[in-house]
Parts: sequence; structure tokens; C-alpha cells
Amino acid sequence: MTVRRNVTPWASAALVLTALLATSCAREKGNDARPAASSSSPTAHGYVAGAKEAAEQQSRLILNDPADGAGRILDLITGKVHKTDRVEDAYRLGTDGRFGYLHTSDGTHVLDSGAWTVDHGDHVHYYSAPVRDVGEFAESRRAQVRSDVVVTAVTDTAGKSVLYDRGKLEKGEMASSRTLAGTYTGAVVPYGERLLAFADEGGTSQLVVLDRKGSRVATPDADCEEPRGDAVTRRGVVLGCADGALLVSAKNGAFTAEKIPYSGEVPAKERAASFRQRPGSDTLTAPAGKDAVWVLDVTERTWTRVDTGPVLAATTAGEGSPLLVLETDGSLHGYDIATGKHIARTEPLLTEKTRSGTDAGAPVIEIDRSRAYVNDARGKKVYEIDYNDELRVARSFDLDIEPVLMAETGR
Repeated sequence: MTVRRNVTPWASAALVLTALLATSCAREKGNDARPAASSSSPTAHGYVAGAKEAAEQQSRLILNDPADGAGRILDLITGKVHKTDRVEDAYRLGTDGRFGYLHTSDGTHVLDSGAWTVDHGDHVHYYSAPVRDVGEFAESRRAQVRSDVVVTAVTDTAGKSVLYDRGKLEKGEMASSRTLAGTYTGAVVPYGERLLAFADEGGTSQLVVLDRKGSRVATPDADCEEPRGDAVTRRGVVLGCADGALLVSAKNGAFTAEKIPYSGEVPAKERAASFRQRPGSDTLTAPAGKDAVWVLDVTERTWTRVDTGPVLAATTAGEGSPLLVLETDGSLHGYDIATGKHIARTEPLLTEKTRSGTDAGAPVIEIDRSRAYVNDARGKKVYEIDYNDELRVARSFDLDIEPVLMAETGR
């Protein structure tokens, strides 16, 4: 593998961040605060058995070539590549920030990338651990998988949802805690110590709130025609609907749902059906047909349609950052979200064969607080882009597989 690297902004702040984390954790109130790492105590605050804590985000890329099943994990800190178990014919790769979920026609393979972040609100912890293949979710063909720190909900195409113990997954064990009664439309989303789901109520999709045993505890006054797509933000869970989106939030155990409508009627083929974002960000993107992108500002409760060239993938890091669009010319483009103005463009990054990939093998953009990543499958390469520096290519990674599927963890 060939790596070209420019100095990242992380390194210069690493020692400062280490000190800030130790100080912040030691002063934290209202939690099980244990002594900081410098203490003689064997268990510092934030200690996780079997993991190493770091001062910077431990980003890794999960990569898979569905043709022969070859899997790799690229450590973006060290540049090292780890081999993983073969998973053939995967058509989709999802992640919850730590685990990768490789979906095939036969089931869902679970891979622990060994990198994750724990956000305590006023400070964060960054962890790394060995890569581990965990196993397969049972009876989960074409499933939708959503997680929080306690449970992982696996919902199949028939609407049946099985909850898995997240703590057991972290130990490499596949342990289902229960199967929810009834069936639900779309994914069951763990949020706020509850589960959010859409139940069919007389031909309409009604939002319901369930406890972790599957009992209905609330039914906010909100329905959603043709629910598709979901995303977790700091302000709540966004659920896509035919006429816009629902923002579901919780305060003191009470759940409310607020509609964020489009400004006018939107044709079915131009509605937001899936969302991309920097994890936790309050700014979401979604394709708006073939030649435009929706940007949903959850804070302002507004939709913005940005006209672009033909779209392969799109995302943004959030407020103050450009909209990033990978277009069929093979280049990554930057747009000012407020004005829609085209502001930057890379040289073509994708080979011709990658540009014409199918939906299952289309390239993606993964993004974190300082970098974006683009996979050129046929070119066997991943590019790291500094989106705050006119889309400068900061590094490139040459691989021994075709990285058709890619997802970033550690964020």
C-alpha cells in the first residue's frame, strides 16, 4: 500500500487535548467519576477493558469487495491495513460508529472495527481495540440495523424487529435480548432509552414510542406518509416522510414530534429518501433527484435545494462547511449551502468504471470533523480530502482490493 500524507491538524493538538480530557473528566459532576489516568488508581475515569484511550479520534475505514468477499480495515492514524473475514456478495455496508454491518442476501455480518468515540457532552473519549469479526445476525435478510449504547435493533423486511445486547456485541458475543411483538414500517430506532418506530394504524404510518421490552409508552400526534430514511442528530431523530420530515425529540422522558415540511410539493423521485451527515451533526443531506441535493438544517427547520451536476454521492460536515458532491465527472465538488454557488473542485478522482457503478457499488463520501474520504473502487484507491482547504487531496491510499463498500468508524 502506498500512502501520501500531509500533516493533519490533529497531531498538533494531541497533547493539549489529552490534558483537557483528563482535567474535564476529573471535574465531572453527577457521574461515576473515577480518578484521572495520572492517578495511582488502576481504573481511571473512562476506562474500557481491552481498549486503549487516545487523545485524538481513532478513525478507521471498513472496506469490502463484494465480488470475492475480501475485507480490509484501514487505520487512518497509522496507515496500516487489517484483513477481515471474507463476506461475499454484500450489497450494503452500514455502521453505528464502531460496528460495521455487511448486508448480503443471506444475512448480516457483524464486524467490530475496534474504533469508537464516547461523547459525554462536555468532553469525549476516543478508543481503539483489536479488529474482530463478531458473527451473523440470525434471520436478518435485508435487515435495517440501528444502535445506541445499550441495544442494537435489527428489523427485517417483514417488519419484525429483534433487539441485541450492545454490551455483549462489544465482547464479541451475539446475544439477542428479545423479539418485539408486532411489525413496523422501516427501521426501529433506539433513542432516549426508548425505541422509535412506525406502526400501521388504519393504513397510515403512526409514530410510536416503545420501551426496551416492546411495550408502547407513547404515541405522539404525528403520522408520516411513505416513511423512508432516518438520522440521529443532537436535536433529535429525523424521520423522512413524503411531505418532508419529522423531528422527534425527548425532554424529561416526554417525546414530541415536529414536522419540517418541504416549501412546496415535491415529486416522488425528488424526495429525500436517505440521509447522509457527519455523525451527530444537525445538517443532513439527501439526493433531490439526479442533479440536485437537499440540505436539511435541523436547527433552523429548513430545507435547501442545491442544484449540482449529476450526483453520485453527497454529504456535509455541518454549519460553516461546504456541501460535498461527488459527481459523474469523477470529481469532488464543493458548494456554498446558503447561496448554492460552486466554490471548489478536485481533479477527477474516480476511474471511468467507478463512475458508472450501480447503486449497490456506487462510491460514497465519508466525513468527520476535518477530513472526507472517497473510494475509487476500480482504481483500488481511497482519497483523503481536506474540505476546509479548497478540497485539497491530503493523502491517498493504494489498496490490494476493490473497495466497493466503505464506511468510517471511530467518529
